[in-house]
Amino acid sequence: MLRVALFALMALGLAGFGMVAWLSLHPPPPPPPVVAPIIKISVLATANTLTAGTLMKPDDLETKDVPEAELPTGARRDTPQARAELFGAMVRQTLLAHQVILSGDVMRPGDHGFLAAVLSPGKRATSVGVDIVSGTAGLIWPGDHVDLILTQEIPNDNLGKRVSSETVLEDVRVIAIDQQLVQGTAAGGASGVANAQSRTVTLEVTPEDAERVAVANRLGKLALSVRPVDQTPTPEGRSKTVTYGSDVSKAFTHSAGPGQENEATLHVFSGPNDKEYKF
Repeated sequence: MLRVALFALMALGLAGFGMVAWLSLHPPPPPPPVVAPIIKISVLATANTLTAGTLMKPDDLETKDVPEAELPTGARRDTPQARAELFGAMVRQTLLAHQVILSGDVMRPGDHGFLAAVLSPGKRATSVGVDIVSGTAGLIWPGDHVDLILTQEIPNDNLGKRVSSETVLEDVRVIAIDQQLVQGTAAGGASGVANAQSRTVTLEVTPEDAERVAVANRLGKLALSVRPVDQTPTPEGRSKTVTYGSDVSKAFTHSAGPGQENEATLHVFSGPNDKEYKF
């Protein structure tokens, strides 16, 4: 029995030595290397292709995630402030869709030479004052095309003709606009007191139309009307119609005083009878 136990121990020893030798010749595979996570930064990019001279609108911007190691110099992180700063900015050179917007790609309102760069040859920049309502409640953006409407009150014995409205300019491009009006919010500084009655919209016009705007500013109240993108100007460039109070409200028909009859009268004679019709 002793001899058997001795042989058994020797066999176990040889087996253990063989296992150690095999493991030394066949080491386990090394653990997979630890890969550092790729950090991405959300930056502003173009949602579609923008040609040089375009004034940027909110729907021209999108978010693009770029690896931090590949972040180009001058890229803007996607923040509400960065978006607001790009609204109305002019594109210096054509940008392709989904291209990261760099600082040198745009010129913002307020930058030196912005108006001179955005104006078409032979055109002038002129500003008009509008309020939140006449400025279409903040829905106008730089780059939109608008009509300029003048409403004025002129002394007239005919009540229906005292208030009139007419289109002074048609199809003019908006090149700059008060930032608070663009965002559609009430203006106000740190104190929260709004200066809601004074907003400025800058239009691109001809030198002659700049003089018309200056006169219209003195005559009465100005309002803006946004035009569809594909609408063409009316013949000769301007509307010649004038709308009076009597064209809008029938109340003027019943408020006319002596000598201001707005109704037409028709006399019908049939033998000795005389009938009168008003319409």
